[in-house]
Amino acid sequence: MNDNDYCLIDATRPPRAEGPPYAECVLCREPTEYPESYKGITLCPACEWQEAQRTACSG
Repeated sequence: MNDNDYCLIDATRPPRAEGPPYAECVLCREPTEYPESYKGITLCPACEWQEAQRTACSG
């Protein structure tokens, strides 16, 4: 058993955009690093980091 056995969060990320237009962050509406055409939840780098801290596994 390893540390990843306790993490049940899907860490799939959308593809990075090569340039504008960028998708808005679903939390703060700032531009993200993801293409505007991506359908799904997108977070800006700051909100992505905060969400990772909030949902981090504490082994």
